[in-house]
Amino acid sequence: MRKVKSFVVVLLALGAFLLAGSAQARHAAIMIDAENGNVLHEIDATRPWYPASLTKVMTLYMAFEALSRGQIGLHDRMTTSSHASRQPQSKLGLRAGETLSVEEAILAVITRSANDAAVVLGEHLGGSEEAFASQMTAKARQLGMYNSRFMNATGLPNNLQVTTPRDLAVLAWKIMKNFPNYYPYFGSHGFFFKGRELHGINKFTARYPGAEGMKTGFTCGSGFNLMSSASQNGKRLIGVVMGGMTSAERYQLMMNMMDGGFSNRYGDGSYRNISTMTESMGGEPPYQLGCGNRRGITVASGDDNVPHASYHRPAAKHYQAHHRTRAASGYHRLAAGKTRSGKNIISKRGAKRGMTVAKNKRGGVTRVAKKTTGTKSKTAKSSVARKTVKKRSKSA
Repeated sequence: MRKVKSFVVVLLALGAFLLAGSAQARHAAIMIDAENGNVLHEIDATRPWYPASLTKVMTLYMAFEALSRGQIGLHDRMTTSSHASRQPQSKLGLRAGETLSVEEAILAVITRSANDAAVVLGEHLGGSEEAFASQMTAKARQLGMYNSRFMNATGLPNNLQVTTPRDLAVLAWKIMKNFPNYYPYFGSHGFFFKGRELHGINKFTARYPGAEGMKTGFTCGSGFNLMSSASQNGKRLIGVVMGGMTSAERYQLMMNMMDGGFSNRYGDGSYRNISTMTESMGGEPPYQLGCGNRRGITVASGDDNVPHASYHRPAAKHYQAHHRTRAASGYHRLAAGKTRSGKNIISKRGAKRGMTVAKNKRGGVTRVAKKTTGTKSKTAKSSVARKTVKKRSKSA
């Protein structure tokens, strides 16, 4: 009998451990009706979470407000500081002293999640990134985002930078209502910069019927985040998903949630409005994935700050491949026309001369190697030379 009791205790302990693990991995989400703010669906929507690159939506709110007040103009030139140029990936690769327009920065932040462009915007508006972050937090309070605090313009890891899915839904809603002239920027599929056409990374915006846009985000602490908006049959919805375990999962969670909202699976949400959800669940934000640095210090890279070396989850293969992939056949660009569904028409340019290209598994195009004429390329020669020097140094 004693052995049976001991066995039961062990099973209960194991069950508790497994439940704790599953709770850690559970995502948080919210979806609202953009017409009135009614909450159609939510999962732990007031739980603290690391915002990752969804932070940049607040950076853009500040930029849109400055534009609407006439403090800045879309074609104003901004100068890149040394601090901005040192930002980790994802970025445009701006050099200190280089300039870009306000509109170019907005498009770079939305389509490429460019950290350097976000910092240039923040410094231009606030004088320094630190001062700008304080302004972001103050503005969040004014908007009713009572459980959000910002420490930078990018969303790069900082343990003090927190938000909730509910607060981010409020932010998206306020942008839609307050800046109807600038809100359409979130639907951009790409833009032209420094002689190149750069295509967007948001698959929801590109693929979901009626998608209007918004923003992706990722850090090891936050997991894979997504803020989205879409319209179908006169109904407009806003959704936020935080903590997806893979990139594919965040998109699927969002699409399922949107499908449910448009099919009236969740009802009309008239019993609860987002403005009444002001209290936080409290506690520390979960550290969602087993990668990165839990102290909030990071060197990030790839699509929405996916680190190269330390990230080993299933989605890593795709994102590392994406970072290596550069469309040799040209970047997607917006054309003048639109389809009947309202989607921007996207076109491609021809392959660059002197390059061979091959399609990857996801239909992208990867630069393979320069064409040669029977002799070794410079890259190959330098590689052989390095190996020879290394061999000599070992023998010495």
